[in-house]
Amino acid sequence: MKKTLIIVFSLIAITALQAQNYYVYVAAESEDEVALVKFDGKKAETIKNIPVGIWPAENEGPHGITVGPEGKYWYLSLAHGNPYGTLYKYETGTDKAVGSVTLGLFPASMQVSAATGLLYCVNFNLHGDMVPSTVSVVDVESMTELTQITTGAMPHGSRLTPDGLKQYSVAMMSGELFEIDAISLKITKTLDLDEASKMAPEDHSMMDHSKMDMGKSKMDDEKKSMAGMDHSQMDHSKMDMGGMPAMKHSAFKPTWVSTHPTKNLVYVAGNGAAEVLEISTDTWKTTRKFITDKGPYNIDISPDGKRMVVSYKTAAKTGVWDLESGKELARLDNSQKVTHGVAISSDSKFAFVSVEGIGDDPGMVDVIDLTTNRLIDTAYLGKQAGGIAFWKIER
Repeated sequence: MKKTLIIVFSLIAITALQAQNYYVYVAAESEDEVALVKFDGKKAETIKNIPVGIWPAENEGPHGITVGPEGKYWYLSLAHGNPYGTLYKYETGTDKAVGSVTLGLFPASMQVSAATGLLYCVNFNLHGDMVPSTVSVVDVESMTELTQITTGAMPHGSRLTPDGLKQYSVAMMSGELFEIDAISLKITKTLDLDEASKMAPEDHSMMDHSKMDMGKSKMDDEKKSMAGMDHSQMDHSKMDMGGMPAMKHSAFKPTWVSTHPTKNLVYVAGNGAAEVLEISTDTWKTTRKFITDKGPYNIDISPDGKRMVVSYKTAAKTGVWDLESGKELARLDNSQKVTHGVAISSDSKFAFVSVEGIGDDPGMVDVIDLTTNRLIDTAYLGKQAGGIAFWKIER
């Protein structure tokens, strides 16, 4: 009897330890809301919708979102403003706005450095001429913009190294990768990604030729990828495509960069080339090329360094890759079209993928089990789910 009770209590204790909830923040760009999504290991659901913005009659476009290193605050970029976009600071849990600061044109992705405590946010400049834009550096204590660092045309994806000492960003239209020293706030390296893609070693075992439409041009792929964007928010009258004689129009079209948690490597999504490049930040050369489905858009690397999860925006799919072997373990259909962002849980077990939808479709978050490589459940939120950030695990 005593032995039986010990076994029962042991099982109860194990179950209690395993029971945990995962929380992510997701921006609904066409709804001016941020959703707090909870996942209990089986079911995903939106438990809170947080209204954002200050202009009731205008869609302000919440785009980029990140949680600070200590988990006490989350930060949100609102792309639209008069004339510039805005960065907001919120308390996690209460989700109360506690500060704001004006940035540049169409602020997008961002992170807070664990080393400096400063936030680095790219200004996408969707509404301006096709000219070099900037990275805003913000003191999040006073919510003051300290400076803007000029980079390339339409900088979009950006990430810091885990130690917070280097910031990497990609310029979508000029096709460049930038390394910024987070202390000196100076650009230390620049890489032409179109050339880097040409020079990259290819592992042909990674190519799925059955899914590669060799009859389509890169321009066709680019048009389809751009079709997935919300064109209602673009001011085409201000996009002077012919006003940049000194600047090429990148065919690689990088949209995201992610850093490896332990190695001096970054991973860049080539949205126009259907590939991801692995680049050594020591040699500043491409070490591997991953052939993907159409429209790779966002990337996240698991904290244990074993998995790379890539959203295929044009294909409405998500790819799960094993980084050691370089093999794509799964290519999963998302719940609907226009796949957007990726955030992996801090225990490396689950990937949370935001899916925009089209028109009046609700936004969604698909949850993928990185152990079984299967889609488990979907949470629904406001229209055009985009920026996504993992918050915490609550046991």
